This record gives sequence, structure tokens and C-alpha cells, in this order.
Amino acid sequence: MFLKAMKVFGSNFVAFAVISSCHIWRSVLKKAHMKARIIVMPKKTVLDPQGKTVKNALESMGFCSIKDVRVGKFIEVELTGDNKAELKKKIDKACHDLLSNPVIEEYSFEIK
Repeated sequence: MFLKAMKVFGSNFVAFAVISSCHIWRSVLKKAHMKARIIVMPKKTVLDPQGKTVKNALESMGFCSIKDVRVGKFIEVELTGDNKAELKKKIDKACHDLLSNPVIEEYSFEIK
């Protein structure tokens, strides 16, 4: 597609595309980069059949000193922005609305 654009628009278009993309990347790189690390786990009151299966498999492999296993999700999100409080609000909303099921799961997160 890039070669087709070069044929249609000539070398001026290619130079403009390179300059525009460099400008966009410079503006993105100026912002602070942070990561949100999110852990979603089943609530203690909810049965965890996947955790039970993993516990049984580990015990059959010789890991006998395991009391309990709970299986959850770990999600890492790369963020851009300077306002950490605003980012926390957005991540909390994303966790509540999309990344977890608040009826049966609980979540925690940290932004670094």
C-alpha cells in the first residue's frame, strides 16, 4: 500500500508521511509512560473449580504441601498521561465495568 501511495502521490507525499509520523511519535514520547498491573481473583466465597483442578494436578505431580489454589487473571496495561489520579479512576472503572465480574470476582491494581 505504501508503494502504491508513492506511485500515486510522488515523493512529496512520502516525505510528508515521514515528517507527520515523526511529529506524532515525538508528542507521544513526551508524555509519561506508566503501567497498570491488575489482578482479578474469584471472591473467597465463590467456588473455584479451576483452582481445585490445578491443586489436584499439582498434588498428583508430587507437590503435597499445597493447602489451596485459586486461579485468577493478571492484566498489564501500558498507559500514557501525567495525571496519576485520573489514570487510577479510569483503570478502576475499566476493572469494574469490563475486566472483572463484580458479582463473583474482586480486583486490585497498582500503577507504576
